[in-house]
Amino acid sequence: MLKQIRYFQSVVQLGSFTAAAEEHFISQSAISQQIRALEDELGVALLNRKKRSFTLTEAGEYFYKKSLVLVADYDAVCRELQRISGNSGELLRIGVLKGYSGNEFQNAVSEFTVQFPDVTVEVTHGNHDALYELLRSGELDIVLNDQRRAFSDEYINIVLDIREYYAEISANSPLAQLDEVEIADLKNIPLILLSSEEQQETERNFYNNDLGFRSEIHFCEYVDDAHMLVIQCKGYMPIEGSGDTAQTAAKAVKLIRNGSPLIRRYCAFMKADNPSKHTNEFIEILKKKF
Repeated sequence: MLKQIRYFQSVVQLGSFTAAAEEHFISQSAISQQIRALEDELGVALLNRKKRSFTLTEAGEYFYKKSLVLVADYDAVCRELQRISGNSGELLRIGVLKGYSGNEFQNAVSEFTVQFPDVTVEVTHGNHDALYELLRSGELDIVLNDQRRAFSDEYINIVLDIREYYAEISANSPLAQLDEVEIADLKNIPLILLSSEEQQETERNFYNNDLGFRSEIHFCEYVDDAHMLVIQCKGYMPIEGSGDTAQTAAKAVKLIRNGSPLIRRYCAFMKADNPSKHTNEFIEILKKKF
C-alpha cells in the first residue's frame, strides 16, 4: 500500500496522471490502476475523475494530508532503523566552497534525494585548497569549487557557471552610488574575506597575486560577522552572481579590473578514476540547476 500512497501523492502534487507516471517510470494506465486499488483497499473514492482532469473528494483531501504525515513518519523510522543497525546506507561525500551563496546546490541535493532516497549526502564546507586536498586524498567524492588552477586530466572538470564579482558595500558609503568600480580604486578600503584561520594565507595570496586586490584584508570565519563589518562601512566583501544582495543596508557594485568584469568560474570536480556510486547521477542533476 505504501507504494500506492506515494503514487497517489505524486498525482495530487503534479496534478496529472501522466506526469506522475513519468516521475515513477511506469505507464499512465499502471499508475491509474494502482490508485484504483488503493481506493478499493480504503473503501472510499479519493478522486473525482473527469475526461482529462480530476479533483479530490472530501475523503481524498483528508487522506492526502494525513498520508504526507504517514509517509514522513515511515521514512524517519526507516532511517532510524538503519542508524540503530549500524547500516546507514550509501554515502555521497560532497565539498562545497565556503561562502557559496547560490541555491543550485541545495536544489540539486533535494532532487537527488527524491531519486535516490537510500543515499545520504554528506556536505563539507571549506576554502578552495582545503576542498582540493580532501578530493585529492579521497575523502570527498565531488567538490563544488572555483577554478584557480589549470584543469588536470586526473580529474573530471565540469564548468557549471561563470559569474561576475560584485562588491557588497554599505548603502551609506559614497561608493554605493556607483554601478561598477575598479578594484584599484578600492585600495584604501579594507577587503573582507570569509576564511578559516588555517586558510587565511592561501586566500590572501589568491586575492593579492591572482586577482590583483591591493586592499588591507580583514578575515571573518562567519558570513554574519562579515556583513556586520560591511554595513558599518568598515570594508567591502566580494560576492558573485547577479549583483543582488539580501542586505537592505548594503549595495552590490560590480568589480572591474583594467576595464573588464572580474569573473569566477564555478566548477564541479571529481577524480577521473572515482569508483564511488552515484557521482555521475548527482553531477547530471547539478548541471541542470545552473
